[in-house]
Amino acid sequence: MTRPASTALPWAAAWGIARRDLHRRFRGLRLLLVCLFLGVGALAAIGSLTGAIEGELRSRGKEILGGDLEIGLWQRAPTLNELMVMNGYGVVSGGLRMQATASAGDLAAPIELKAVDIEWPMFGTFTLNDGTKVGAPPEGQAWLAEGAAERLGIKRGDSFRLGTLTLKVGGIIGEEPDRLSEGFALGPTVIVALDVPARAGLIAPGAMYQGKYRIAFDRAYDPESVSKKIEELFPSAGFEFRTSDNASPGADRFVSRMGQFLVLVGLAALVIAGIGIGGGVSSYLQARRTSIATLKILGATSRDIARIYTLQLGASALAGAAAGLVAGIAITPLLSWALGSLLPVRTGLVLDPAALARAAGFGLLVALIFAAPPLDKARRFPAMALMRERVAPLSRQWRGLLMPVGGGLAAIIALALVGTPQPSLSAMFMGGAAVLLAILALLGWAIRRAAERAPRPRNPLLRNALANLHRPGAQTGALVTALGFGLSAFVLLAGVQTSLDANIQRSVPQMAPDYFVLDIPRDRIAEFEALVRKESPKAEIRSVPTLRGKILAYGSKDKMIRVADLEEIPEGAWPLRGERGLTYSDGVPDGNTVTKGIWWPGNYAGEPLVSIDEELATALDLKIGDSITVGLLGVERSARIASFRRIDWDSLGFNYVLVFSPNAIADAPHNLAATIDLPDGSATGPLLRQMVRAFPSSSVIEVGQVLSEARAILSQVGAAILAAASVAVLAGLAVLLGAIAAARASRMYDNVILRVLGASRRQLLLLQLAEYGLLALVLAGVALVLGSGLAWLVIVQLFEFDWLPDWPRVLAVLGAGLALVLGFALGGSLPLLRARPAQALREL
Repeated sequence: MTRPASTALPWAAAWGIARRDLHRRFRGLRLLLVCLFLGVGALAAIGSLTGAIEGELRSRGKEILGGDLEIGLWQRAPTLNELMVMNGYGVVSGGLRMQATASAGDLAAPIELKAVDIEWPMFGTFTLNDGTKVGAPPEGQAWLAEGAAERLGIKRGDSFRLGTLTLKVGGIIGEEPDRLSEGFALGPTVIVALDVPARAGLIAPGAMYQGKYRIAFDRAYDPESVSKKIEELFPSAGFEFRTSDNASPGADRFVSRMGQFLVLVGLAALVIAGIGIGGGVSSYLQARRTSIATLKILGATSRDIARIYTLQLGASALAGAAAGLVAGIAITPLLSWALGSLLPVRTGLVLDPAALARAAGFGLLVALIFAAPPLDKARRFPAMALMRERVAPLSRQWRGLLMPVGGGLAAIIALALVGTPQPSLSAMFMGGAAVLLAILALLGWAIRRAAERAPRPRNPLLRNALANLHRPGAQTGALVTALGFGLSAFVLLAGVQTSLDANIQRSVPQMAPDYFVLDIPRDRIAEFEALVRKESPKAEIRSVPTLRGKILAYGSKDKMIRVADLEEIPEGAWPLRGERGLTYSDGVPDGNTVTKGIWWPGNYAGEPLVSIDEELATALDLKIGDSITVGLLGVERSARIASFRRIDWDSLGFNYVLVFSPNAIADAPHNLAATIDLPDGSATGPLLRQMVRAFPSSSVIEVGQVLSEARAILSQVGAAILAAASVAVLAGLAVLLGAIAAARASRMYDNVILRVLGASRRQLLLLQLAEYGLLALVLAGVALVLGSGLAWLVIVQLFEFDWLPDWPRVLAVLGAGLALVLGFALGGSLPLLRARPAQALREL
């Protein structure tokens, strides 16, 4: 009895038919599984790790900061009135941070000195490396970071000198709860009691140090409101505020930016993999066209076909997404271990339901979008049309795809934009991905048209290879997309890696001096230079006055804008955040060029003047003749803008946004700072020891050690970028395999006919090589442009490094990518060469 046409096959019956194909371990749908596994796994791992780090930053905000609110100020302690206001909100823990130099025997090491009081730490637990829980060091002792002990060659119980004071190593630092909030260190940490810097002769008028006063609230105050009230009470104090909600802004920005980049890479991998999914599904349904046609002849409706194969594809997609989620969860502990030294993240498995749901949602939506067209074709066309598809390809009709494809795209856009910290970047990426897909699709169409109209070569292999690019059923479009994405990914990786290497290894070391020396007394600069010249006669020395101040107001003298009144800092006006280095000079500093206005003459004694960075002037819309007011040691000082300067920031010397005329700020207590550049090959140890002995209150920063730490951090960042981008390369290779699989049935037909006509396997292999080689050569130039453009965006726009690719290496990687892609293409074609003509003809 025939089932009424209006009655759809029950879901249970449809699942019974669908399950018969799936019981063979998803044979034919493994490409769909692999593509979803790669994309969902990458997004699950990235989302879980980013969510875990952001969760730690939020939940441990008080511990990371060391209080509910931190108030920083430079080169002075708070006044009695200021301290009284702080104490009114709760318990206050005071301390200071400064660069110093420790010595033991003939060894010396630049350190980051951290002086704390008896209230420290107010949140979290400080432990030594033996597990002992302690607080501030007792009288005559210090806690040393392991790096400081190693460089000084000392251990627990040994003595070392700090300034004019001798201290004992009380223990080696283990867990320091507020380490992350301290930011990048210019040396290993040494923790001492609060009175030690003054007793060691390190604190004097003009000394460069920062006071940090943390408040543990005794009531449920809002940190932001408290900071605004304190700033209103002391507008000229130059306070810098940080709250427990933003305990480590540098880490927060890094995590946000890196997480956003990695999510975009994961989405790129999924988009690329989606093309592979479409190819794999097309190949799978192509292989089952006879079964589909038979079902239709037996009475199956289009709805029945849609149900059967939707269940098959849905089960496969769920299996692939689930495997990707499991892999993402499993790999998160490895990522946590790799980044544990940089960021606060728990080791062990991390389960972030929102991140996992987001990753699975992206994967299933991409599968829906790219699987819908081939499934719609199988559902919609009649049985005889499916039977004749090999010789009469089916036309495309997009009307029935508006709902699944359009709805899926809208859902992906919403999922990508909602909750992201940088929606504009995500929108830009998705727009770029759409443009890239459109360019590759247009390129595929153009190649087919060009191949169709090109003159026919005399060589039969080349003639057939050219014909394969435009014949009915040709997979040129899919191959162009696969090869274009794959080769672009290789260029992207090479551009990113070589630029990172150049920034890390070549650019910085060439420009950096050997030493920075802080807090040189002004009346001893001649003695300092004589000491350096005695040890290294050809050393280059540059010394400048150095102070710290905060920009409080700017603009026209009668309508000045107070920074405290701004709801948001203007873009590019980063010097308005916190205190900045200030200096004065009779002449234009080295590495600076006056671009507008004039410089004051020597021994100038008129109205106080200032020269500012031209980029800051543009960000604040300043003009020559406007005024700048700064807070210097709690006192407001104003100066008229006399000129704008272009600063060479790459020089790694002393570069100041604000340079004043000497009569503007020279009367404030301050010291000098100096850079020392030694001739190549000079030993640095003897000079360091001499400076420590002669100037115990000065701080020496050994640049080589700082650069080594910076290189290590940048190398970890680069490794994360490359590892994430490698997922896109794997997805591109999966797309290539998908395109080959989708073309396999028609290629089988062609190869069998050619074999019957006398073609050898060698000729068939050369035919494949010629076809893929023609495509690869055309796409290599396209990939070079696209991949380089994407790499430039990553390096310059996202991470704000210099664009320094090594083009020979980039071209070599592109060549290797071409060889690898051709190898995969030919490898995927080998089964066609082994086919037996008689058996294949019976199956056609």
